[in-house]
Amino acid sequence: MGTELEAPVWPAITEAEAEGVLAHFPQVGRVEALRWHSPRPFSAATLVEAGGETLFLKRHHRAVRSPAALGEEHAFMAHLRAKGLSVPDVMVTSDGGGAVAQGEWTYELHRRAPGIDLYRERQSWTPFLSHDHAFEAGVALARLHAASRDFAAEARDDRPLVASFTIVPSSDPLASAEAYLAARPALDAYLDGKSWRRELARLFDALGEGIVDRIKGRPTLWTHNDWHPSNLLWSVRGTVSAVIDFGLATRTCAIHDLATAIERTAIPWLEIGGNAGDPQAARALIAGYRTVLPLTGADVHTIARLLPLVHVEFALSEVDYFAGILADRGQADLAWQDYLIGHAEWFLSPPGRDFLSRLEDAA
Repeated sequence: MGTELEAPVWPAITEAEAEGVLAHFPQVGRVEALRWHSPRPFSAATLVEAGGETLFLKRHHRAVRSPAALGEEHAFMAHLRAKGLSVPDVMVTSDGGGAVAQGEWTYELHRRAPGIDLYRERQSWTPFLSHDHAFEAGVALARLHAASRDFAAEARDDRPLVASFTIVPSSDPLASAEAYLAARPALDAYLDGKSWRRELARLFDALGEGIVDRIKGRPTLWTHNDWHPSNLLWSVRGTVSAVIDFGLATRTCAIHDLATAIERTAIPWLEIGGNAGDPQAARALIAGYRTVLPLTGADVHTIARLLPLVHVEFALSEVDYFAGILADRGQADLAWQDYLIGHAEWFLSPPGRDFLSRLEDAA
């Protein structure tokens, strides 16, 4: 929730650990070296040199991702690859699965996706380096949406750290929030005693007008739901060469994914203070999207209406993760107060209102 780097929660993958996991993949050679460890907060990952190639090994706590949960993501990725999109190639174990379960951990192994990891040293959810990158990210997002239209899997169940879209488009968001909490006992326990109903009601009264009617009837599809620069790899020409990290993917709708992309890339949340966001970056992303798929003026207005609340359900998922899996009340407090409430309230400030107004100019 700030610009200072934090020590990783999950221990780094060791060379001996990598060797034990890679032994389950008969097509992979012996581990030669670990070249890099990811600083991302919700899992541990490393680049492994093995058998003359670079592989990406990722480890999850089993409470966050089971082999079955990874199988949902891998099926979506396989569908996108079959449609011609560049996404990581998931390696298959000797028993035909895409994941390895060992003790409290679940592992997955990918071949390294093509492209330059320009944003590897930048924190997640930080802005694009240029509006040209935002435009190209919009192009790539539209291509993903076009490719995912005939992926028939249902939405994922109540797993931690997965996007969802049940509260914001509901005609009774508080009732939907009650159902969301009921499926997540740790989140329910954390919010017990807090005035969460009053807080959500206040935000929806101030920011949610007209969302239900605008969203109603829109086709659903599987979406990425974590579209930010460090989940994209880049060519030397500045175009997107590959899309990575499908951990939040599930069935929502295209407008939800676009609003999420803008929320995570066009506003510098980690150092926002009294600063404005970058509506030109948001408009560039929309312009790129429109080169592939149609986006009407009404669609853009819907994105602007959805944008202040699009983060609410994933923020609740983060609270659930911190309170339940990590038992870290301090981080849960940050996710609830600074992320869920704070991000929404920014859109009620003069800079936030100006951002939305200038975004609507792209209609």
